[in-house]
Amino acid sequence: MRRRTLSIARHASGFTLVEVLLTLLIMGGIMLSLTQILTAARTSRDTIHNIQETQLAGPAILDMIERDLRGLTTFGRPRTEQLRIKNRVMLGMDGDSIDFVTTSDTLAQHVIDDRFVRADWCEIGYRLRQSPESDQFLEIYRREAFGVDEQPFEGGNFVLLHERVKSFDVQSFTADGPDEDPLDEWGTDRNEDAAGLPARIEITLVLELAPRLVNEQLRIAPIDRRTLTYKRVLRMPEGLRVDEDAIPMPKIPEAPRPAASTPGAPGGGGVPPTTDGGAPK
Repeated sequence: MRRRTLSIARHASGFTLVEVLLTLLIMGGIMLSLTQILTAARTSRDTIHNIQETQLAGPAILDMIERDLRGLTTFGRPRTEQLRIKNRVMLGMDGDSIDFVTTSDTLAQHVIDDRFVRADWCEIGYRLRQSPESDQFLEIYRREAFGVDEQPFEGGNFVLLHERVKSFDVQSFTADGPDEDPLDEWGTDRNEDAAGLPARIEITLVLELAPRLVNEQLRIAPIDRRTLTYKRVLRMPEGLRVDEDAIPMPKIPEAPRPAASTPGAPGGGGVPPTTDGGAPK
């Protein structure tokens, strides 16, 4: 009788099917809650990343362009080689380009005589091209050439600044006023009258946010799909907007000429003057 009771007690000590199912249900609820928490944290992180990118990328690019334009120099440059703005349209979007010579130090270092140096004068430009990964965006690049050569608007190294550009529009104005009409090109063959420097330049940059981890996110916040427009107005100094003949040009100093020989000086070949001021005898 005792053996049978012990045997029944030993079989009754295991988990029933209801207990197992209840345990799985509780564990499933916990895992689901953890997944939702992690998804919300990742979405918040990506949203913050995208907002910071929008608030920093656009102003940073325009600050770089403004800094380069503030250092624009016309010394020794004819009016046709001071500034060039080209009107370009790519994929139905504005993709203008701007090139000039500036006194801003180059960002990249070059090796000369085993030393890393930066150029005090360099060629700078901003160009766009179609994004190779998408036909809905343009890529903006900064062109930088060490020193200045005979073709200040060509050559150099290109550095990618942003890959989701919707528009880059550069307009120039011959006079600074609210009623002035903008010019789409400056210093090009299409508009030969617009040479030298304009009175005002307006740059408009449109960027679209790049959603982070798009393929992994279950939901994309509406803020991740918006585009932002940045605009910068730059006025050129009057001292740089001068006529062709007033542009300062470097000159090679001439060698000093020997003084003209005076009568009676050694080697002068003249007649020595008399001591009494009269005619020579």
